[in-house]
Amino acid sequence: MNGFILGMVVGAAVVWVIMRNRTKTKVVDINEEASAKKQENIAKIMSLFDSKTEITNNDVQKLLSVSDATVVRYLDELEQQGKIEQIGRTGTSVTYRPKP
Repeated sequence: MNGFILGMVVGAAVVWVIMRNRTKTKVVDINEEASAKKQENIAKIMSLFDSKTEITNNDVQKLLSVSDATVVRYLDELEQQGKIEQIGRTGTSVTYRPKP
């Protein structure tokens, strides 16, 4: 009887370890996919400057079909990297242009 219980405990532990490792792999894959998509979207934003000298939040939303909050994060990141600069402070008058 003790051997049976010990076998059940060991078996459950093995299953738990296997499932935990599979979940970690999936999370890493999802993070890598999200990171690749983000870099692709940022490249698309920068390509907007090939046809426009200044862009708006709405331009980026239409281009990428993402939420306003996502656009703000992308534009903030590009500003922090020194690739673009914000013109204006708030509202619809805000535009962005590439830094020379």
